[in-house]
Amino acid sequence: MVPASAARMEGCSGKNLEKIETAIEAMADGDAKWVAFKEMTDAQTALLDGKMGACAVHLTKAMHIDTVK
Repeated sequence: MVPASAARMEGCSGKNLEKIETAIEAMADGDAKWVAFKEMTDAQTALLDGKMGACAVHLTKAMHIDTVK
């Protein structure tokens, strides 16, 4: 996984989104993977809308999906 600090430090750049999306694609299929993809979609929407804070929140959630039980 990408370090949680990546979203805060690099912001919501296309490169950062790509890194996290690659990590999510490598996850085992299941509910956690689909929730992570939903967070990525929300992050991309926020990025396109210029809402960088919201984008960072969604990226952070996407990065931590597999660690939450």
